[in-house]
Amino acid sequence: MNTAAFKVAVVGGGISGAVCASTLARNGVSVTLFESARGPGGRMSNRREKTEDGKELSFDHGAPFFSVSRPEVLSVVQEWESKGLVAEWKEKFGSFDFHTRKFNNIEQQEGLSKRYVGVPGMNSICKALCNESGVESKFGVGIGKAEWLDDEKLWSLTAVDGQNLGQFKGLVASDKNIVSPRITEVTGRSPPLDFNLVPELSARLQNLPVRPCFAVMLAFAEPLSSIPFKGLSFENSKVLSWAYCDSSKPNRTTTSERWVLHSTAEYAEGIISQTGMKKPSDSTLNKVAEQLLQEFHSTGIHIPEPFFKRAHRWGSAFPGVSVAPDEKCLCDRNKRVVICGDFCVSPNVEGALESGLAAAFRLKDIASCL
Repeated sequence: MNTAAFKVAVVGGGISGAVCASTLARNGVSVTLFESARGPGGRMSNRREKTEDGKELSFDHGAPFFSVSRPEVLSVVQEWESKGLVAEWKEKFGSFDFHTRKFNNIEQQEGLSKRYVGVPGMNSICKALCNESGVESKFGVGIGKAEWLDDEKLWSLTAVDGQNLGQFKGLVASDKNIVSPRITEVTGRSPPLDFNLVPELSARLQNLPVRPCFAVMLAFAEPLSSIPFKGLSFENSKVLSWAYCDSSKPNRTTTSERWVLHSTAEYAEGIISQTGMKKPSDSTLNKVAEQLLQEFHSTGIHIPEPFFKRAHRWGSAFPGVSVAPDEKCLCDRNKRVVICGDFCVSPNVEGALESGLAAAFRLKDIASCL
């Protein structure tokens, strides 16, 4: 059939959904992307903040960077690099051991591949993909229900507010929560996709383990010159796992020095066990920000007080397992639905990207057989 007549809905504007939507559109498929947030990015979002005195700050508070190892993914990233969407982050990275109180140069220990970042923010990649020709992107639109119309062989989508979003011949879900009961814990709503419609796919996503994380965004008036690296992993800390200087990335503003701290999963799980999965209160986030900063101070490194400090919770963004490492995505050909994301391949940007590509080619193949 004519692929332009094969209308597809892509739910989720993170890197997996954005790559899938862009790839489908380049292959002549009509795509509408729905994202509940105000803009694309997911874990590659860029957070904009304003201080009390009006200073504007921006933070990549999710994925700090990404690396690639697979040739098919590298070719995509190189295309982005040629367009100025990504650049290599060439700063030195290290680790800090809380037991020995020493820094270690991990670059000497590991033959690490290039670290890429979006420019001027991590969300720049998803923004560009969602604005490509053939992709109609609708932000601030959460999916309340995805219903399969058996007679018409179509998917009918309804927004959280009850708005009819149209009918589609194919459906891509780049959010594992579309069929997971976890969304009920967070929002109080039922999953948009009834797991009885796609029981085999749903079974593989039920009780999918996740690793939560808190991110704390900090801004300093002066550089943290006592830290010899711009990215740090922490050993033997129950609170901190990562710290990185966000303002040291290419094409970032340097009017202030901005750092992001990431908690350990164990610390985040402890907080969630006390507060639940609903949106955390300001008092909880303030407590988290203070505790992570305190742990940062306890390294013994000279760290001045920041003039800005704010915490964010990533409740279920980091998957604990890969559910489709061979297939790269989950697919029901009869109902023309594909589920993709880093939880299918590997819990990182490359895994999400690879899964989004696989989902696009799977749906393109389905469309060509109709």
